[in-house]
Amino acid sequence: MTKFRPCIDLHSGQVKQIVGTTLSDTSSDLRTNHVSKLPASHFGNLYREYGLNGAHVIMLGPGNEAAAREALEAWPGSLQVGGGITAENARHWIEKGAGKIIVTSYLFPEARFSLDHLKAVLVSLDDDVEKLVIDLSCRRTGSTWTVAMNKWQRLTDMEVNEESIRLLEPYCSEFLIHAADNEGLQSGIDEELVLKLGQWCTKPVTYAGGARHLHDLDLVKDLSAGRVDLTIGSALDVFGGSSVTFDDCVKWNQQQSIG
Repeated sequence: MTKFRPCIDLHSGQVKQIVGTTLSDTSSDLRTNHVSKLPASHFGNLYREYGLNGAHVIMLGPGNEAAAREALEAWPGSLQVGGGITAENARHWIEKGAGKIIVTSYLFPEARFSLDHLKAVLVSLDDDVEKLVIDLSCRRTGSTWTVAMNKWQRLTDMEVNEESIRLLEPYCSEFLIHAADNEGLQSGIDEELVLKLGQWCTKPVTYAGGARHLHDLDLVKDLSAGRVDLTIGSALDVFGGSSVTFDDCVKWNQQQSIG
């Protein structure tokens, strides 16, 4: 059943909400919606208090490792961490308290999908697929979606479609998919993508990008037949937003459980 999944996005060691398409190696290009005065551990504790298991902690570039560890220490074994994850450091993050690790760019050397790299990550996790989340964050390319890597700036050779989902599902426990063109804009979700994810995915999947109202949770639930979860970021009051409250999202989750 669809539920609200929170996030902790880290940039330069701080909790931020940004416009996804402005991420690059040039800091002057970055558009930031919110910079929190609170540490990452605050949000880890907040999510623990309300039992929001499976929140994703994303390190957007270098300089975020200490903040990520703080978040994980607040709720060991319950948060997912991604950003710069490789076969060499995946186990390190599990040992530091991540319940699962999230991997994207490492799977696409020179922007081409590598099954060997995916298998190498799993080997580092003792072949425990329950500890692996595959991030297929993507950008629209005409009528389709293409996986984007390296801060969502470089397109890969993989489309997000039923074929690629079927290929990857045996190797992971769930998917995380940011619609990078919508990320941080509060301009509405990519309804077609959510609809398709509900049809294609048999494992849990979390969509992020463009959510701006509480009723977007109902919309995602209806479009995906309850198969897709939703992350709300920039619109959320705890991240400086004004159109959705964290408390209302928690209550929405509770109502789904009762229902």
